[in-house]
Amino acid sequence: MTMKIRKCTLEDSIPLQKISCDVFSETFKHQNSPENMEAYLNSAFNLKQVEKELSTICSQFFFVYFDNEIAGYLKVNTDGAQSEDMGKDALEIERIYIKKKFQKNGIGKLLLNKATEIAIQHNKKKIWLGVWEKNENAIAFYKKMGFIQTGKHPFYLGDEEQTDLIMVKHGDGSPVSFSLE
Repeated sequence: MTMKIRKCTLEDSIPLQKISCDVFSETFKHQNSPENMEAYLNSAFNLKQVEKELSTICSQFFFVYFDNEIAGYLKVNTDGAQSEDMGKDALEIERIYIKKKFQKNGIGKLLLNKATEIAIQHNKKKIWLGVWEKNENAIAFYKKMGFIQTGKHPFYLGDEEQTDLIMVKHGDGSPVSFSLE
């Protein structure tokens, strides 16, 4: 078993689009209508949107490979690319997407550590994310990794308004205070 992380480039737009749709579908299709799923996938993960996100200066994507197969990816945002204004001292984890067959292998922790490394490199004092209130496994994972819920914000899936919990992990005031798990 080998795992490695590689930063994505614009040339990765098609495999990034595919894994985004695949993971989102396998994770959430059982709890949402087919119409809302289709509307969201067509909006959030169409090729033009994926290319736009890959080209955004303050966003970074990283594929994680498990035995040479793309198992998932990480998307982080800083500064104006954050989906909520959490300040200049914050790094957003917008997505940690992992295919179901690769979950429970330490990939989430590996990607979270990568996000922490980026936060340290960019002198950030907090890392935050939004997670669907019904995604109990992800919430439990983030709590285990030191995140605390600090608020909520709306998330739209098709025509349905849902709620994402905002979870934050703070350093002790200095950017290098984050610990790698």
